[in-house]
Amino acid sequence: MSPQPFAFRRVVRGSVVLIGALFVLVYIIFQARFLIIGPQIILTAELPMRQNERQITLTGQTNNISHLQLNGRNIFTDPQGAFSTTVTLQNGYTQVTLQAADRYGRTTTVTREFVYVPMNFMTTTPTLNGQPIPHS
Repeated sequence: MSPQPFAFRRVVRGSVVLIGALFVLVYIIFQARFLIIGPQIILTAELPMRQNERQITLTGQTNNISHLQLNGRNIFTDPQGAFSTTVTLQNGYTQVTLQAADRYGRTTTVTREFVYVPMNFMTTTPTLNGQPIPHS
């Protein structure tokens, strides 16, 4: 009768060790999720494509980055990852590219396009083939 309690203890001990190892593995994966996801850029306000102001402000939040660039120029974030930067639009079409990289070299890019139309041009409704072009 003594082999049964010994086998039972062994099964219980093995089960406890296995469950503990699974908890540790899940915790490691949970904590590493930000490293797995990579760098992120989130714009907090989506601006319309058509602008009548020459200067616009891009604001957003970043996660898991080591540096952030706007059209190749470094911009800085606060300790929580928030950023705010002013962009001067050229006449007509301007493309703005935000690129973030993490410490492992992984990158992510967010691109927005803007069309600067001075206010005096915006008072008349532009048309294409006789149909008004909607504001975007």
